[in-house]
Amino acid sequence: MRDNPLRDRTVVVTGAARGLGAALAREVAGRGAVPVLLGHEKPLLEEVASGLPGRALAIGADVTDPSALRAAADEVRERLGPSSAVIANAGVAEGGPFAASDPGTWRRVIDVNLTGSAQTARAFLPDLVATAGYYLQITSLAAIGHAPMMSAYCASKAGAEAFAHALRAEVAHRGVAVGIAYLNWTDTDMIRDADRHAVLRELRAHMPPPARRVTPVDTVAARIVRGLERRRTAVYTPAWLRLAQPVRGALPAVVPRVSRRELSRLEAEGTFLPTGLLGAGGRADGAAAARHP
Repeated sequence: MRDNPLRDRTVVVTGAARGLGAALAREVAGRGAVPVLLGHEKPLLEEVASGLPGRALAIGADVTDPSALRAAADEVRERLGPSSAVIANAGVAEGGPFAASDPGTWRRVIDVNLTGSAQTARAFLPDLVATAGYYLQITSLAAIGHAPMMSAYCASKAGAEAFAHALRAEVAHRGVAVGIAYLNWTDTDMIRDADRHAVLRELRAHMPPPARRVTPVDTVAARIVRGLERRRTAVYTPAWLRLAQPVRGALPAVVPRVSRRELSRLEAEGTFLPTGLLGAGGRADGAAAARHP
């Protein structure tokens, strides 16, 4: 087990139909684990699962639906045994000024990224206690430095970070480890869609060079899973992102100074507009939420 700690372990990955979630499923499967792919789009989940080596299980469930998550946890337990690790990856994003944002879309980002993560932990925590397992919360640089035009996303990721810290303190005595993965820009359809909108494209372009760089999704997944194998308290990808932690207290004063001029220009150009939910995953989540309000 020291050589291959994930072999034959059941690892749940939420938001696994595409992007980082699918890459995480591929990565854990390649290391001998049995991945459970959980998300909205069961046909896509099954397609991803069919291309993985060894066993895999695809389950359709909305992370904001507690009953669906309980049913998913029961199904995993019955078919594969208790889960040893859960990666709370499901997430959506929107951009644009808060005042012009759609209240329902803004709330959906919070519901999926924060409440959905907590509901995922609630559903699978009995299994993690049984296996002395590991819960990994996916967050981002947005949990450390809060950017304009991303108010819902930043609030949700900061909240998810705080939730994970609190959960870690609650379950450590039960043998359960809790980690937080901090990500920067990752090459997914969400980020590619964000670059189509001037208000988000320009804000990224004015970040320092390392912070604006986009990392391939498979590189990010490999680093996250290495952290999972070691039950890390924190995983940073890229590695330099850990340097943001010591200066995070100064960022609320710095960010407005940097953004003020660019936001004034974008507003004058008429590009100061809400984006709606970003990427194919965001559109799929919006459609699912509309079907089950």
